[in-house]
Amino acid sequence: MTQLLVIREQLKKLCGKYEVYLIPIGKFLSAMITFLVINGNLGYMEKIAKFPIVLILALLCSFLPINFIIICGALLSLAHVYALSMECAIIVAVIYFLMFLLYFRFSPKDTFVVILTPICCALQIPYAIPLSLGLVGTPASAVSVSCGVIVYHILGYIKESANALTALDADGMMSKFKYLIDGILGDKEMFVMVIAFAVTVVLVYIIRRMNIDYAWTIAIIVGGLADILILLIGDLMYTTNISIIGIILGSVVAFAVVKVLQFFVFNVDYARTERVQFEDDEYYYYVKAVPKVTISTPEVKVKKVSGKSSETKNSAERNRERAASTGANAGVQSAAREAVARSSAAQGTVRSSATGTRTAGTVSRTVGTTPQGTRTVSGSTMSQGTRSVSSGTMPQSTAGVQRTTVRPGTTGTTPTSGVRRTYTSDDNK
Repeated sequence: MTQLLVIREQLKKLCGKYEVYLIPIGKFLSAMITFLVINGNLGYMEKIAKFPIVLILALLCSFLPINFIIICGALLSLAHVYALSMECAIIVAVIYFLMFLLYFRFSPKDTFVVILTPICCALQIPYAIPLSLGLVGTPASAVSVSCGVIVYHILGYIKESANALTALDADGMMSKFKYLIDGILGDKEMFVMVIAFAVTVVLVYIIRRMNIDYAWTIAIIVGGLADILILLIGDLMYTTNISIIGIILGSVVAFAVVKVLQFFVFNVDYARTERVQFEDDEYYYYVKAVPKVTISTPEVKVKKVSGKSSETKNSAERNRERAASTGANAGVQSAAREAVARSSAAQGTVRSSATGTRTAGTVSRTVGTTPQGTRTVSGSTMSQGTRSVSSGTMPQSTAGVQRTTVRPGTTGTTPTSGVRRTYTSDDNK
């Protein structure tokens, strides 16, 4: 049962998704079947009985309002009847006119009923039509069913009386009129079926609207039995020659068809019925709530699992090449940064074999000995904005340093700013 519910929900989604395409296709198929049935049963006018004409008319009906199918079918049948006899065409035209007045007045939305009823009568399974209309239609739908039954029997009578109508050409127009009218009014089977189908539609509608559990199932059973009973009583009273076996088999098929319709249209769970009572300032309300049987359709996700394809290999190789190229670029950039650092250090320092000491607040350093004497560098620690002198280096610039050279017997200073440097040399050397 769950699988059937899933299929139902999927079909509903499919129809809703492709409704814009399914409706024209449905109208095209309905028009095509209707016109082919008319040409197959009548076909007296060979010019319009050809398949290309039927195809063009069906294509037109697929894009026009659905009632246009009935109009085209009526005109096509009138053309065939006119080719047989003008008197037949006049009588059929008057009957069509009366039926159109009733149809467009009471049930203009039951177009498919007028189309399907003659087709189902030709297939000997017309009993599903009144049961279905009683479930999804209104009592006015009995007019549509009656019109379909009348059309089927009138066209069938004309087909059976074609030879007799041809023989009455010498007797004049009035003889043909009398023959046709007597034959149509004397068709007891047509009237019995019209009454049976109309009563079935109304009875099924009344029962399925009742406030009882399983109302639709009860309505189908009661409506089917009432239809069979009325047809059998009519056969006994008027000798309609309706096949009893055909009625029973047709009713069984109709019951199966209508149960499928109920499954798609009215599928409820009476076990979870709730009754609610509440009131307002003017009324008391007694509500019976019957939940529908619904199920969420699972979403199918297709995951493709396969081996390592050539595309995957190529992608991996490209990733490896990209990683190697990135590493090489990083190495080049690192080497360049190191070279720049070395160059900056070389420009700002000079190498020496001297040793020096560093104390807080004072820097004293022995640079080395020269022929002139011993050179000593002393000064205070540099503040922010000056270079600090580290071991083994000597600043190239003497900005901010005061340098003094002292020789035996000679004293002199070289004015600078900042740190004072004193040099002592031996002139004797």
